[in-house]
Amino acid sequence: MAAVVAAADAVNPKLTVGWLDYAQHCGFVTDTARVRSPKDKPRVERAVHYVRSNFWAGEQFIDLADAQTRARSWCTSVAGQRIHGTIQARPADVFAEREAGVLLGAPAGYDVPVFKTCKVHRDFHLEVGKALYSVPKPYIGQHVDVRADSALVKIFRNGRLVKVHPRQRPGGRWTDPDDLPAEKVGYAMRDLDRLVAAARRIGPDVGIYAERLLDGKLPWTRMRAVYRLLGLARRHGDQAVDAACGKALEVDVVSVQKIASMLQRATESLAVRLARPGAAATARFARDPGEYATSRATQRAARPTQLRLITNTSADAVVEGEETKR
Repeated sequence: MAAVVAAADAVNPKLTVGWLDYAQHCGFVTDTARVRSPKDKPRVERAVHYVRSNFWAGEQFIDLADAQTRARSWCTSVAGQRIHGTIQARPADVFAEREAGVLLGAPAGYDVPVFKTCKVHRDFHLEVGKALYSVPKPYIGQHVDVRADSALVKIFRNGRLVKVHPRQRPGGRWTDPDDLPAEKVGYAMRDLDRLVAAARRIGPDVGIYAERLLDGKLPWTRMRAVYRLLGLARRHGDQAVDAACGKALEVDVVSVQKIASMLQRATESLAVRLARPGAAATARFARDPGEYATSRATQRAARPTQLRLITNTSADAVVEGEETKR
């Protein structure tokens, strides 16, 4: 059947994962029927016809409990006491003599698991049963096999066990800090202590400022403000941010936006001071105003005056030119 055999083969048939897991739980081996051997399977199922015709035919049962009680009685008094056609002996006697002593004990209840192939996403997690579970970084982007029962979620890669997590309810999340890079553990685990420690590494005033930002009934809702503070340190430098936080603490102002404004003004002031020594020099992109003239009159006004001197001995000597300026 397809629930047991995934791919038929004369030598090495491939069994389904669910059936192999159940067989391992119960402790039995599956001996499949041979390919193109029609007598193998009917030989095993021959007892079905006997039970149907000898026990079920013509009977009526009150409920399931009544059917089970009468079936046990029939197995003991009728089916077990007949002379079997193949072994020429009573099945009850053969069972008690040869088989009862070597049977395994009844297995414990089987917790039916869910088998699934999942892809590990860039956030180091995969989804099983609408819950998230972490996986180590080397497996990001790869497909892994998952077995999830009511207690545990086991993750396999090429048949090797990679990770084990306790099963979470739908919408839940289970993250192992060892699966994440150090810089992402604080955010993924919502670990406020790690976040404050990262701020203290920038400077003492930054650490105090981060503690003030997270001081409240719901500190997790203000974690983004601390992350922005850490981002300002990467952009403007640790010393600048630590100095800005110190000044803000002196006047009891707790706002990352104020810190960002202080750093921006300091950057602009520094840019102005650096530009002053070279103010007298010609700017890189400076152009003569005449190049932007839009009319002939404007172009003539902006064009340098050209003079032409004509000598004349008469008293009416004049200086001719387009324009004369003294």
